[in-house]
Amino acid sequence: MKSRWFNEEKLPYICTPLIGKNTDELIGELTSIVSKKPDVIEWRVDFYENIADFNEVLAAAQAIYENSDGIPILFTIRSDREGGESISLSEEDKVELISELCKSRFIAMVDYELSNEPSNIQRVREVSREHGKALVMSYHNFGCTPKKPEILKQILLAEFYGADVAKASVMPVDKQDVLTLLEVTREAVDMLTIPVLTISMGALGSMSRVMGWMYGSVMTFAVGANSSAPGQIPIDDLRQMIAMAKRFAGE
Repeated sequence: MKSRWFNEEKLPYICTPLIGKNTDELIGELTSIVSKKPDVIEWRVDFYENIADFNEVLAAAQAIYENSDGIPILFTIRSDREGGESISLSEEDKVELISELCKSRFIAMVDYELSNEPSNIQRVREVSREHGKALVMSYHNFGCTPKKPEILKQILLAEFYGADVAKASVMPVDKQDVLTLLEVTREAVDMLTIPVLTISMGALGSMSRVMGWMYGSVMTFAVGANSSAPGQIPIDDLRQMIAMAKRFAGE
């Protein structure tokens, strides 16, 4: 893997979510998160109650940027069809908001879902590239873990669309599903030229958050102040577990 966004010697990067409904809540969460020193902070903007007010969102993004102690911000509007909150914005509105944030200095990365229309994906790719933002192209399935070919298809599609990172997050119904996700990760790393980020969600999949880096996943998600997805582990616990795993693996 060659990427200007990730240093292989530091893997896995740890990302923690911000899910505050307003700027005061966001800054309160941020105060707790920054002291724990994650590698990336994801602002889940679909939780923000005034998301339709672009000026307010930009002001909130500036406040986060100025209080993040230099930690890169990943800007995400997760759709309700992929586990996010229900919001009033149309897809065109979302693309416009993402474009405005990409033009700012307040974010370093943006997440956009592979299930969106190709024309919108192209617009997000163009504006993110123009302004030097990393594009995470993501696929989420909260109902099950699809067969390996389907997950690989989604990951390969991310590279086809020009993503900087390909993300797949799926829900296991048994232990075999967790192994399936890890096997897909290993295979995808051998096939792709861009970094791969994979997660098996829920309690069953929690160990993928600890061990995924051993199969090639570049980043994992942890609870800093509040959880944004099932199975996230508190950052201090996750960091200790990863360190222990590396020690026993001889890393």
